[in-house]
Amino acid sequence: MATTENSERKIITGEAGYVLEDVPHFSDYISDLPTYPNPLQDNPSYSVVKQHFVDVDDSVAQNIVVHQDSPRGRHFRRVGPREKVYFESDDVHACIVTCGGLCPGLNTVIREIVCGLYYMYGVHKVLGIEGGYRGFYARNTIPLTPKIVNGIHKRGGTILGTSRGGHDTSKIVDSIQDRGINQVYVLGGDGTQKGASAIFEEIRRRGLKVAVAGIPKTIDNDIPIIDKSFGFDTAVEEAQRAISAAHVEAESFENGIGVVKLMGRYSGFIAMYATIASRDVDCCLIPESPFYLEGPGGLFEYIEKRLKENGHMVIVIAEGAGQELLSEIMHTMDQQDASGNKLLQDVGLWISQKIRDHFGKKRKMTINLKYIDPTYMIRAVPSNASDNVYCTLLAHSAIHGAMAGYTGFTVGPVNGRHAYIPFYRITERQNRVVITDRMWARLLSSTNQPSFLDPKKVKQSKEEGKLDTQLFNHAPKILNN
Repeated sequence: MATTENSERKIITGEAGYVLEDVPHFSDYISDLPTYPNPLQDNPSYSVVKQHFVDVDDSVAQNIVVHQDSPRGRHFRRVGPREKVYFESDDVHACIVTCGGLCPGLNTVIREIVCGLYYMYGVHKVLGIEGGYRGFYARNTIPLTPKIVNGIHKRGGTILGTSRGGHDTSKIVDSIQDRGINQVYVLGGDGTQKGASAIFEEIRRRGLKVAVAGIPKTIDNDIPIIDKSFGFDTAVEEAQRAISAAHVEAESFENGIGVVKLMGRYSGFIAMYATIASRDVDCCLIPESPFYLEGPGGLFEYIEKRLKENGHMVIVIAEGAGQELLSEIMHTMDQQDASGNKLLQDVGLWISQKIRDHFGKKRKMTINLKYIDPTYMIRAVPSNASDNVYCTLLAHSAIHGAMAGYTGFTVGPVNGRHAYIPFYRITERQNRVVITDRMWARLLSSTNQPSFLDPKKVKQSKEEGKLDTQLFNHAPKILNN
């Protein structure tokens, strides 16, 4: 996927160490654009609102825990309707595209963009691009109206269809220009947002008045800066069903073991939160925390200990955990899918077989192991009430930004306040569980599992300030010492 690396960054500094990482605006590259009164001021639904519009200088702090003499730090522009807009309602021709894997809440965001444009700003021309990015130049579209999208939030998946890959910046922008589209709403993960950034850069290069707004979507919650991604709460809630089933199976048999594989290619947030919420889990394995199977302090030793104490146990494992152990056998670390994601082996099946072989053949113990993989069941469910509200806020935030002339941004909550965030901040790294943080400590105290780490190496890495990097990149060295 082609991306632009030398995009201009808008950094505004102020007193006391204040830094605003601003997002692009039409006025940055198109001069003398007319503005119009925001139609929300005449909208009956907003007549009771004390303050129709946010102040142009409002910003949201990235860090809210500070010391007395700390600088004010980095901020992002606050979302919300502006007093002046850069589009007349009748001139807006918007489109929505969904890319990447499925996630609870996609249909809700689609619905709320369509209804928000229609009922808040009087926009009646909205297209759905079918099948992800390639739908732009395959000329597949669906006209979207409030009537068409009315009940789609009750369904899983996306009514627009989705795909991985297929990004061709020139073809996509040609299609946008040919169709007369002037607002583009892109729903997808970090790879999709990189594609949206490339589309924005090409639009800016051509000097087009087209707003590009991203709404970050990742069920793994691995997008940085924002508090969480939509669909995450639903995924954690739905994962409880699988964990509960595994627990029932495990405790019903002698030496019963329930293994549940959950999403988490690079980040173990779903596994971690589902484990803490359940309280039935005895061991949680995530990509950020390397583990080993045999020897003192290893996983097999812990399993045998729990079986002797309780007679059963439940293991939750994220799909990306233990891949360095599998890669030594499978030699597949460099294979990727169409989105550039690393292809993973089924660690759940692998670890289940390893447990059977160890206890059945080596320890001569009779165990009853049940393996449950609810991955695609979780991805396909509709969003719950909490995520539905969250999706509405994301959709409305994106609409307000596009109407106000902002572009090249993604939206999301930062410390509970929604903000416009430059694409580069969303795509520069992935959000991962910090295994030296209190939340991981809470999990360890809940499951009573060992950390599977050498305490001497942990102390040494902690003192050097390199703990997470060292553990993640050099796990075999640390674990074998």
